[in-house]
Amino acid sequence: MANVRLEGLKKAYGTIEILRHIDLTIDHGEFVVFVGPSGSGKSTLLRMIGGLEPISGGRLLIDNELVNDIDAADRNLGMVFQSYALYPHMTVSENLAFPLRMAKASKAEIASKIATTASLLQIDHLLDRKPRQLSGGQRQRVAIGRAIMREPKVFLFDEPLSNLDTELRVQMRVQIAKLHKQLGNTMIYVTHDQVEAMTMADKIVVLKDGNIEQVGSPHDLYHHPASHFVAGFIGSPKMNFLGGKVEAAHEDGLDVRLEAGSTISVPVQPDKMLVGKPVTVGIRPDDFSSPVQQEISIRLEVDFVEHLGSVTYIYGFAGDETVVARAPISGSRKGAGKLTLTAAPADCHLFMSNGKAVRRLQAPASWS
Repeated sequence: MANVRLEGLKKAYGTIEILRHIDLTIDHGEFVVFVGPSGSGKSTLLRMIGGLEPISGGRLLIDNELVNDIDAADRNLGMVFQSYALYPHMTVSENLAFPLRMAKASKAEIASKIATTASLLQIDHLLDRKPRQLSGGQRQRVAIGRAIMREPKVFLFDEPLSNLDTELRVQMRVQIAKLHKQLGNTMIYVTHDQVEAMTMADKIVVLKDGNIEQVGSPHDLYHHPASHFVAGFIGSPKMNFLGGKVEAAHEDGLDVRLEAGSTISVPVQPDKMLVGKPVTVGIRPDDFSSPVQQEISIRLEVDFVEHLGSVTYIYGFAGDETVVARAPISGSRKGAGKLTLTAAPADCHLFMSNGKAVRRLQAPASWS
């Protein structure tokens, strides 16, 4: 295992900045996921750690050793990519053995590690097959196995599940998470899929336009987003955003007049400088409840109902704002109409015009 430390890391192609002053510490044995939209710089950052992209500025330390100018082959990292990159003319056993053969390991050591790795990944019965005889999930497990054979300090995964269908993606997420628990190695994983990030990570790094927006556990990012961007990116369906203006500040928070019509009191830091300023109120679809006596009430013009078996989501409009809400009972509504949605003030988030979240006074007990 090893820690990874990024100090002011930068990447530029000529005058075009791709990554700007990235500071990040990844501890021994952590499973860290880089997530963000296309073009955010997440894969470039991973490739810089792996030695596949030169560093334009800053320092990269692996196991407390400066590696800026050390070749990829000498960093002792295991890399798994979207492309399986298996040798088509070799069997699974030969593909697994290749890294150790190049390192001049003994036949006995290679055979022992193949047996251990194949058992760990449940590919013992595939050792005599060639890649063309394998499914996508099996090929990915072989690619992971080849990385394990090197006994690397750190594993790097660059969107390894993108080529798989939905069912296989779920299976492989479980396999990789179990593998991390069994091996205990530091793992860095890149994906654009926030569901993968939420289900696998100890720590998530959200990137946007070459900058880190927020670093934290899946729980922290979901319940305490630091910005409008993080709130909208993490969670599926994404958070609802309702425009408004701050009318008053008091010890219990800020009163916000929504463009949709109603006034709500949000329990956030009562910054008097925000009075009269435009803000955005965020409410997660799952935080709406059936019509009961609560402080926040939104009248929704239902446009579409999505039935997903165990859950139903209602899509509609509150004024000019699009709103998604989880229905209190699956299948309880069948079509267009009007619906009153309610939410507890403590479940609401508030964002300033610059996108930054206003600090909450107190989170609900259910969030802890």
